[in-house]
Amino acid sequence: MINKREKRKRIFYVPGIISLVFIPLLCLYSWYKAGVFKSEGCIDIYFPEKFIAKSNLQSIKRNYQVFSFNSSEILESKGLKNLQAVLRKLNRENDTINGVQIHMGNKMAYEVYVRILDILAIEQMPTYQQYNNDFFVLMLPKPKADKNLREITPITCGYWEANKEFILKERKEKQFQYVLALYKKYWYLFLAYLGIVVLNIFALVKFNKTK
Repeated sequence: MINKREKRKRIFYVPGIISLVFIPLLCLYSWYKAGVFKSEGCIDIYFPEKFIAKSNLQSIKRNYQVFSFNSSEILESKGLKNLQAVLRKLNRENDTINGVQIHMGNKMAYEVYVRILDILAIEQMPTYQQYNNDFFVLMLPKPKADKNLREITPITCGYWEANKEFILKERKEKQFQYVLALYKKYWYLFLAYLGIVVLNIFALVKFNKTK
């Protein structure tokens, strides 16, 4: 004889559902109102005065190879390629005797100016300065390695693509430190929530046994 199988009622533990769903939402809302998730940032941009730029250039002597641009990017494409090749060699050899002077004529297109900045960023030129209608690019002697000093990363002010990798790395590290500090500050809330979860599980099991 086959016994008729009784259909069991679905178990709903209302206090557990409320605590597991609404308490985290209330915590998130309170943190949002307190500005916990608000992120702010800034970037410093520095433009040296002309007399400072001139004095800096006069204090460093180099044999400058001159590149002149006075047209559109299409017409200046060959000169731009040669410029990039010379800058790559200058950086690779860390040539502290020679340098590159980039002259921008009055009829030069703005796209050529942007392309010059792109080339400086692609070739990772650490030292260059604009003075009037010229860029002066040079290499400085590398200091002796010191393990006790923190590595210095050159920053090109106001130019995102040149510093993209470094900035993203710094942001990731700051975000990790921020989340870690958040856990340390509100650890009791996470512990209380974990305790509520455990209590609800035990209550649900006990409630199930009594049915």
